[in-house]
Amino acid sequence: MIHAYLPWNHPAAWGSRPWLKDAEQSVTYDEGAQWTERVAAQLAQAGVGAGDVVAVMLANRVELPVVVMAAWRIGASVTPVNPALRTAEVLYQIGDARARLVVHDTIEADLSGHRTLHVDDLEPPHGAPPTSPLPPAPPAPGSDTALLVYTSGSTGRPKGVILTHDNLQAMASALRTHLKITPDDHCLLVLPLFHVNALCVSFLTPTSSGARLTILRRFEAGPFADAVRTYAPTFFSAVPTLLARIMELPPEATDRLDSLRFVICGAAPVSAELLSRAEALLGVPLVEGYGLTEATCASCANPLHGERKLGSVGPALPGQEVRVVDAAGVPVPVGHTGEVVIRGETVMRGYLNRPEATANAVVDGWLHTGDVGRLDEDGYLTLVDRIKDLIIRGGENIYPKEIENALYEHPAVLEAAVVGRPDDVFGEVPVAFVVTYPDFEVDEATLRDHLAPALARFKMPASITIVDALPKNPVGKIDKPSLRSGLVAATEPTATVSTPEGAGLPK
Repeated sequence: MIHAYLPWNHPAAWGSRPWLKDAEQSVTYDEGAQWTERVAAQLAQAGVGAGDVVAVMLANRVELPVVVMAAWRIGASVTPVNPALRTAEVLYQIGDARARLVVHDTIEADLSGHRTLHVDDLEPPHGAPPTSPLPPAPPAPGSDTALLVYTSGSTGRPKGVILTHDNLQAMASALRTHLKITPDDHCLLVLPLFHVNALCVSFLTPTSSGARLTILRRFEAGPFADAVRTYAPTFFSAVPTLLARIMELPPEATDRLDSLRFVICGAAPVSAELLSRAEALLGVPLVEGYGLTEATCASCANPLHGERKLGSVGPALPGQEVRVVDAAGVPVPVGHTGEVVIRGETVMRGYLNRPEATANAVVDGWLHTGDVGRLDEDGYLTLVDRIKDLIIRGGENIYPKEIENALYEHPAVLEAAVVGRPDDVFGEVPVAFVVTYPDFEVDEATLRDHLAPALARFKMPASITIVDALPKNPVGKIDKPSLRSGLVAATEPTATVSTPEGAGLPK
């Protein structure tokens, strides 16, 4: 199998076509391949070899995909790191992945004690070939590890999801077919490239098609609309928060966004009202999808042409099977609810150094998602609830246990529970409920100060409420469904979420 997303395998006809662009620089496919070769030589000189891991801790910029492919060029894999993480969170990930080198730009984390390479010291886009040529590039890395993408688990400790080149190739091929991507397409990438969504949907899929990719550093509604007019993309991948911000712009700011032919939406719960309004404003189909990092991003998506069922996340993508099963793993009848399971070439190899977690997640080739859903007679999946406690805040994955663990480190905290509260802009936000030890007095501000050094800002609870007691179920466990029900009831007049928890591309 030829991995067309690798620049040294691209067809000769693509050579002079534009490939990557950001606000600072741009390269064609041939220039990008040559740049990748020089950066690969630089990584090799820094001691990176086949089987090693390179941590890439960069903001959105053209150097990020080039470094990723340069690592692949020498047989290494990549773990993308969120630059917003705190030092402890970063050190855990690069330590767990055993990263040989960290390529970074301006960050807050302290990386002393680790081998690093600043982005300003990378080989420039245009330069001489490396003085020591590298061996011929592998035509098809296949089952070799390509990415280690970290996703939080129920214990609050992030797990490294092992995605192979075959996983990525299968994902890019499925999306290319489903979305009918051609060399004439142009993707405007604004979602963060440390997420599997941006890596697969916005980077690898257009790259494997000979299409163009323009990278924005960050999202701001007005400048984003200006960028659509300036660069004339044919599609972009969005999260509901992004769409909500665009909808808030005055009419003149959203005029002439007529280059688009579709928009992909996922990564968080999204209301039917927001989807309908955004589709009317943009005048193109909004393709809503669903998936997990463990299945290389997307497993279901509404069709670009054909019936798009509002409230569903569509049928299975090519090359994947989606079932809804009962507790025994037996498929349930059409229209009945059960756990969503996925099988296909996109299912991860496993969790890094977590054989037990891998065995629990993938059973007889079926990935157990922990999400509850139902299939209709046409094979369209509707998500009903989720078994896991994952909170998706504007596309960012947050596990309550991680926040709870941090709260428990404060001496005043006896019990803590974190759940998601519906939110008009972010889909949902984490909120915390805390019971203190007798005779201990603590307020929300004190607990926020306690959490600040331990948690990235997007993980901070929207509110911390001190309560006398938490609801318990008959066996004495904290009754989180009751907490969620109270929050939903309190927000019903202002927030209506039609696609329940779990909807979205990456999870």
